Amino acid sequence: MSIRHYTPRRRRHGISQRARVILGAALAMTILLQIAYPLTDGSVLKYVTVATVYMGALSMLLHAYLSFGSKYALRYLILTVLFGYFIEFTGVHTGWPFGIYKYDSSLGLALFGVPLVVPFAWVMMVHPALVAARRVTTHWTFLYGGALLAAWDLFLDPQMVAAGRWTWDVTGSHIPFVPDVPLSNFFGWLLAGCAIVSLLNFVLPFERRKESASVRAVTILLTWVLFSGLIGNLFFFDRQGLAFLGTLVFGAFATPFIYKSWLGEA
Repeated sequence: MSIRHYTPRRRRHGISQRARVILGAALAMTILLQIAYPLTDGSVLKYVTVATVYMGALSMLLHAYLSFGSKYALRYLILTVLFGYFIEFTGVHTGWPFGIYKYDSSLGLALFGVPLVVPFAWVMMVHPALVAARRVTTHWTFLYGGALLAAWDLFLDPQMVAAGRWTWDVTGSHIPFVPDVPLSNFFGWLLAGCAIVSLLNFVLPFERRKESASVRAVTILLTWVLFSGLIGNLFFFDRQGLAFLGTLVFGAFATPFIYKSWLGEA
C-alpha cells in the first residue's frame, strides 16, 4: 500500500480591481467613440475615427497583456503592426489582395501611402478574432479567424468609404448592396485574415496568466460590433441591405463564440 502525494491544481484568479477598471474604461471609451461616430461630422469626425482605432487597439492590447502576459502582448503588437502595414502597403501599390484603392489624407500621417493609424486597426481586430477562433475550433483556427475578420470588414469598409477615408476603383463585381466596394476586398480580407491568424496562432502562447482577464472584454466588443453594425446601418447610414447582410455573415461566425462565452466560460 502506498501513499500518494496530492498536489492541488493551481487555480487561475481574476485580475485585480484596478486592472479591471483600466481595461473596462478603455473598452468603454472605444464603444463611446463609436457611438459618437454617426453623431459628428467634419473635422471632429476625422478625429473621432482616428481616436476610435487607437483606443480600440489599446483596449485589445491591454486585454492581451492581462490575459496572456507580456510576451504574448509584445509579440502580438510587433507582428500585427508589421503584417498590417506591409499587407496594406502591398495592397495600395499593387492592388493585391484587396483590389485597387488609395487612402485619403484625412487619416493623418502616412508612410509610403499607408496611414500609420491603419496597422493599429489590425491590432484592434485581430486579437478578438484569434481569441474567438481558439475558443471555437482547434483544427480550423486560421479559417475561423480569417472569416471573422472578413465579416467584420463588411461593416467597416463601407462606413469608411462613405466618409471618404479611402476610395476604391471598382471595375468588376462589388459587395452586395455596396457598389463602391469591390467583392475582391472581401476575399482579400479572408486571405489576409487567415494568414495573420495562422501566424499568430503558431507563434503566440496559449497558456494564460495565473491572474488573468476573462474573455469578457472580447465578448463585449464582438457583441457590440454585431449590434452596432445592424443598428448603425439600419438607422444612421441608410444601408438596410448591408445591415442584414453584415449581421447575417458576421453573426454566423461571432455567435458561436459569444454563445460559449455568455454561458460562463472564463
